[in-house]
This record gives sequence, C-alpha cells and structure tokens, in this order.
Amino acid sequence: MDGMGHQDEMAIGEPGTAAEASRTIAVSMRETDDGAMVFEPSRIEVGARETVRLAITNDGETEHEFVMDGTGAIREHKALMEKFPEMEHADPNAVRLQPGESGEIVWTFGKAGDFEFACLIPGHYESGMHGPLVVTKN
Repeated sequence: MDGMGHQDEMAIGEPGTAAEASRTIAVSMRETDDGAMVFEPSRIEVGARETVRLAITNDGETEHEFVMDGTGAIREHKALMEKFPEMEHADPNAVRLQPGESGEIVWTFGKAGDFEFACLIPGHYESGMHGPLVVTKN
C-alpha cells in the first residue's frame, strides 16, 4: 500500500512490458479554443489481458495528466488532488506532462469491466478531461 489505498494488484490490471504490447494507442491531451480540455481519443477500448502501449502527448499549453483506474478510485484521487494540487504521482497507471512533453504507460489490462481515464489536476476534469476506458471480453 502506498498510502493512497492502492494494493499492488489493481482492478484495471498491472504494468506490462513494451515487448508484450500488441499495439500502441496514441493519446493527445489539449485545450480547445472554446476553453474545454480534451483527450483524443475520448474513449479507449482494449481487450481483457491485452498489453497496450499508451503513447501520451501533451499537445496543450498547460500541464495535464493521464490517470486510469476504476471510477471510485478516480473520484478518491480527484478529491485528494483538490486538497493537494501539487501532489506528484509515482503511480504506474498515471503520467503527468508539461506542454509539449510525451510519455508512455505500458499496461496489461485485467478482467473485462468499465474503467475511466482522466486528468485530475484541479478544474481539468470539470473542463472535460475524462473518458471511458472499456475492457472487453476477448
């Protein structure tokens, strides 16, 4: 446990290795001209037990992060971030990027289910930075 209520085994799965990745999903984080904040794609679908490389780029003009987890865990984490906005993540299911930076998460998804990805920097979720992450039965 890392003090945030995470066990090593997460419902969404576990870190994978790049050699096992069956495909790469490119994810862009940015702001729109009308003030919204978005992920592209706005929905991610993967197969149960599939290992995927998420290639994440901050194409915006402000700091963003990509966190994926169960909806309950996302809500808890979001509340914590509102109290401690400068909190740094060392979680393998998250990456925080400055404008123009790129990062990646290689992940082996677990059982089928509905999860979520989001930016939990205060105000960003409310501006539209979240979407469904669906793990389908193979």
